[in-house]
Amino acid sequence: MQVCVYCASSAKIHQTYFDATDRLAKELVQNGFSIVFGGGSSGLMGQLADSVLEAGGKIKGIMPQFMNEVEWGHKQVSDFEYTNTMHERKAKFLEGTDALIALPGGTGTYEELFEAITLKKLGQFTKPIIILNTRNYFEPFINLMNQAIEENFMSADHQSLWTIVSEPEEVVPAILSTPNWDKGLKDAGKLR
Repeated sequence: MQVCVYCASSAKIHQTYFDATDRLAKELVQNGFSIVFGGGSSGLMGQLADSVLEAGGKIKGIMPQFMNEVEWGHKQVSDFEYTNTMHERKAKFLEGTDALIALPGGTGTYEELFEAITLKKLGQFTKPIIILNTRNYFEPFINLMNQAIEENFMSADHQSLWTIVSEPEEVVPAILSTPNWDKGLKDAGKLR
């Protein structure tokens, strides 16, 4: 199985995020997953790649050419695909992916996550989306989504578009127990 991991490039974050990423990488490799990620060498992206490679796993970076030109790519990752744009990169992330995992990150991570959730809501991507809520980082996201549901911008069943877990060791079981989304475009706009 292949998973795509969305995560931060910032290296100025709490050590707990790095530790959780290391644990997740080892869990994924031990369970036979290959990993696709943004290709970066710093922050959680760098930690993810380092840990996967150290554990003997398979990892592929997908990065726009302009990022490669400023040498943001992880030097030890040998499997790379370069795109022309960020839009193409996001589409490539989903190709052949059996699950998405979102780790804490900034605007790029949130943008990728929201697009994946939107595509799932519309039936264009049906695989599990797992959010690793290390240090309760995603609490504002959870509150925002709950408010959208409470105020009827989304229906209550849309909460099953994603799964929130607290520990890296919960990610693989969440992937394996999450059913594929079976609703499509005709259901996307229905509220209650």
